[in-house]
Amino acid sequence: MSMKPLEFDRRYGELDQVISAYTGMPADDEPDRPSEALRAYLRNTWHTRPWALATAEQQIREYARNPPGRLRLSLGEFYPVPDVGLSESAIQDWLFVIADHLKRSIEEGEVPPPAEPRTHWEWHARFPELGQFLGGWFSQDMPDEFPDHEAAVRDYTATTAPQLVARLRGELHELLALGLEEAEYAFGMAELGMEVEPPRPYSPSGWLAHLAEVSVGRDEGR
Repeated sequence: MSMKPLEFDRRYGELDQVISAYTGMPADDEPDRPSEALRAYLRNTWHTRPWALATAEQQIREYARNPPGRLRLSLGEFYPVPDVGLSESAIQDWLFVIADHLKRSIEEGEVPPPAEPRTHWEWHARFPELGQFLGGWFSQDMPDEFPDHEAAVRDYTATTAPQLVARLRGELHELLALGLEEAEYAFGMAELGMEVEPPRPYSPSGWLAHLAEVSVGRDEGR
């Protein structure tokens, strides 16, 4: 019988967050060097949910100490670690390496400085509502669903809770505050799910600024 959601979160919720950070990234952590995926998790979590780090370390270490057998996995009683490119025999040691890095970061107060996202997971963890907006309203199907970009924005603001629209606006300002190059903004928007070009004559950052100060801001209070 599969675990109920509350039990799963208590035992494996933060473990799952850490493992999710490795999606599309190599699990190449070494005892003296965390992977890019783990650095992204640390960077985001230190600045958003620092209390979760200790939970992650505890859940990962406990899982590594008591790895589930095939029967219990098949019954849904344990968290099945997704394929991270490691052999089954190497997973346990890798988890202990991750737990040690988390413990060291907490005990030594190694808080990564704020920086632009560097992995797909980190883009979505840092800008969740922007990912919903760009991926949901500006996919490759957008030209078939809306006459133009402004119509898509109006549809988003008309069908989305005002609190989430306000959150989007905040995320847009935060993204613009990173001061990235235009190519980096275009890359970030693609990572967040945008599959069409910004409307002319806007550059990527220009369109984001337009959304933050004009389009989304204008419709936010409707």
